[in-house]
Amino acid sequence: MTHVAELVIRNGMIVDGLGGQTYVGDVAVRDGLIVEVGTVSGDAEHVIDAAGLLVTPGFVDLHTHYDGQSIWSDRLNPSSSHGVTTALMGNCGVGFAPCRIADHEVLVDLMAGVEDIPGVVMTDGLPWTWETFPQFMDTVDSQQRDIDVAAFLPHSPLRVYVMGQRGVDREPATPADLARMRELAQEAAEAGALGFSSSRLVTHRTRTGSQIPSYGAAYDEILEIGRGIADGGGGLIQFVPDLPDGAYQPVLQQVFDAATDAGLPVTFTLLIGNAGEPVWQDALTMVEKANGSGAAITAQVFPRPIGLMVGLDLSINPFVLYPSYREIAGLPLAERVAEMRKPDVRQRILADRASIAPTNPIAYLAQSWEWTYPLGDDADYEPDPSKSIAARARARGVSPLEEAYDRLLDDDGHAILLDALANFRDNSLDTVGTLMHREDVVLGLGDGGAHYGMICDSSFPTYVLTHWARDRGSGRLSVPEAVRELTSTPARVAGLGDRGRIAVGYKADLNVIDHQNLRLHKPVITYDLPAGGRRLDQTADGYVATIVAGEIIAEHGKPTAARPGKLVRGRQPAPA
Repeated sequence: MTHVAELVIRNGMIVDGLGGQTYVGDVAVRDGLIVEVGTVSGDAEHVIDAAGLLVTPGFVDLHTHYDGQSIWSDRLNPSSSHGVTTALMGNCGVGFAPCRIADHEVLVDLMAGVEDIPGVVMTDGLPWTWETFPQFMDTVDSQQRDIDVAAFLPHSPLRVYVMGQRGVDREPATPADLARMRELAQEAAEAGALGFSSSRLVTHRTRTGSQIPSYGAAYDEILEIGRGIADGGGGLIQFVPDLPDGAYQPVLQQVFDAATDAGLPVTFTLLIGNAGEPVWQDALTMVEKANGSGAAITAQVFPRPIGLMVGLDLSINPFVLYPSYREIAGLPLAERVAEMRKPDVRQRILADRASIAPTNPIAYLAQSWEWTYPLGDDADYEPDPSKSIAARARARGVSPLEEAYDRLLDDDGHAILLDALANFRDNSLDTVGTLMHREDVVLGLGDGGAHYGMICDSSFPTYVLTHWARDRGSGRLSVPEAVRELTSTPARVAGLGDRGRIAVGYKADLNVIDHQNLRLHKPVITYDLPAGGRRLDQTADGYVATIVAGEIIAEHGKPTAARPGKLVRGRQPAPA
């Protein structure tokens, strides 16, 4: 080497990110890039001895909601605690720009409802100094943080910005509205948007219970926004479909056709129903047909159950719609637990019925007993069916509601139940495992920065490496396959050709991992959001070092002072 490297990782088991066989070697880093791979001689300012450890590219999460956290915090945890070095935000068609001052409350209501972010967190934590999407990007760009972020232009704020109350009320867009949306989409792409996002999911509601502005948007609207993104240089459409009449076909075909007409790729959320007709197979058939005709479409799948975490100190529990529980719901947790342990209070709540109308129908799903499990310290996301609340209740000779009531009082009321609402077909992840091996499926949906009191899914890379690439008895991924699905595959889908591989010239985003001792901890509640807001956090053992642009942002699970993360503006070419 002609120059001293800033960092050399020596003797690690290198996993290249493309699925190639693991091999022992060194990785040298200088000026934020990988400059040598193999046998590296010469001096280095900093050396990591990685003997017996995996050395992987940094992980890419295609679906997060760090739009707010990327501004009010310099750490994007939990994601950065699990090897993620690039996070895409602005998903699901929701976000904070473009936005006029008069519409701040509309977007706060939207994010509070769809993404379970307390309104006070957004009003206190954000400066709201922008109006246009480029101005929002400049604000994000000006902040220091641990990992890189990239952003989609979100559909609902765009619609409200162009149409005002008509957009909120989901009125059809006029030709003038469509022309303006196209102009603003081009402007966003030129400012660095990686594409645009939209949602038609029925459970995506505002805090006050209304459907989101993008719900029911017509084909022409999707098309014109897509054309605007293409006018600005291109990008990706990220979409969350609904299941009208139990089928994907109508709404997905609309988006596929619009994307084809605009010349853009698509990635969409694919859910696997726990029971009933396997309608996701229809969606995959559509993907195969579209890709066979030249489209670029991927189904985005989460590698463990999709659902809720329910608990007495979280946003939802099985009794939130019960008037008798609501009488004590405002008490501090310790006092509430003491009340609930009283026999007369227990009897009164268990005899009650859900009679309070929720703003979001997802609250009704907190009593799916066959798919609800106590989440212990081992954080088991594929538990045996015998551990479900329904099975435990049958074994005790009590009702599922009684069993859930008692389990929520465990650990002095800090207990968490995992409500596996999707991806857990026949109480198993077998179907998910099959889909993960498909070329037209990509992993994502970490949802970091959102659903603060309902889920903690941004730990999924650790789960992939532990459960799917080490512990599961069947259907496992090899380590190279697992790493590829966390690195080069999502980077390719996002259009970020400069990362996701260990090769000369690529961005020096890296993880050094003790795979045998990698362990996912149980989620815990913290109060570190603006205004003391609550959220779930989750950490892991086994991350020896996480490196962004050549700087170590965490060692042995502890963050350093380094904040090298940048805003990624637009698609990035692969090194020449």
